[in-house]
Amino acid sequence: MEEFASGWKRNYYGKGDVTVYRLQREGPVASGGSPVFGATVKMLVYGDRFWPTYTEGDNSGLVATDSMKNFIQRETLHFDGGDLESYCRFLAEKFLQTYPQTEGIQVSAEEIPYTSLPPGGVAFTPGGPERLAARVEVERAGEELEFIEVQSAIRGFRLVRLGGSAFQGFVRDQYTTLPEIANRPLHMWLDLQWLYTAPAAGFTDGRVAARVRNIVHHVFHSFESGSIQQVIYQIGTRILAEISCVASVDLEADNRTWDTVAEQGQQLGVYTDPRPPYGCLGLRLRR
Repeated sequence: MEEFASGWKRNYYGKGDVTVYRLQREGPVASGGSPVFGATVKMLVYGDRFWPTYTEGDNSGLVATDSMKNFIQRETLHFDGGDLESYCRFLAEKFLQTYPQTEGIQVSAEEIPYTSLPPGGVAFTPGGPERLAARVEVERAGEELEFIEVQSAIRGFRLVRLGGSAFQGFVRDQYTTLPEIANRPLHMWLDLQWLYTAPAAGFTDGRVAARVRNIVHHVFHSFESGSIQQVIYQIGTRILAEISCVASVDLEADNRTWDTVAEQGQQLGVYTDPRPPYGCLGLRLRR
């Protein structure tokens, strides 16, 4: 079931996995944007006007999900921004203005990143693996529209550190086979998402996301850790300390450290992908 910041919903519906690419083939690119703006979108709407569809099969007030797909794709032509938060806001506001029977809407988007070859050129290659994401929820408040939530995220970090990562001193008993390691090559995956001190603070043309990405890279590079838990704690506390408009941050890391094939001391080693079971670690920090 989907979650809404505004609370539990008796019913909701919408369209997911809507793919769209906006190509700025000529002219200036929006601030913080790229000539190739790619995203996968999910749109969910709710309201009492849609309840008869469930109880009576009465579709007279229903906007077909295929129409939602067309709405997302066609209206993207009129979006002149470059960040996902503003994109979700644009689609949400436009939909509520177009369909007055809708009480509230949640729009989420995840980027499909492309990188230019060379920078500033006309040729591109798929980017990543990191992907920006955003989610916006808007409700009617009389004649006005009220922003309930603006959430941002970066998913898919793949981080490798050659040394300076330890894991030792943990509980040892009859189930323990893992050796203690003082200096391991660490391979971890990381997803993180954050909320803002106020919804309006979430529209920054991508500047906050860029700062979050820099903090993740800097901490992973510079911090020698005793556990992955310590790594993500350092990342989260740095985000809250350095970005005043962030109210809370959620981090989830996977331990994907490679299995050792052969090593020559700590200077040289050959490794392979780990077996399927992996460690997963989560952290939520608030101001």
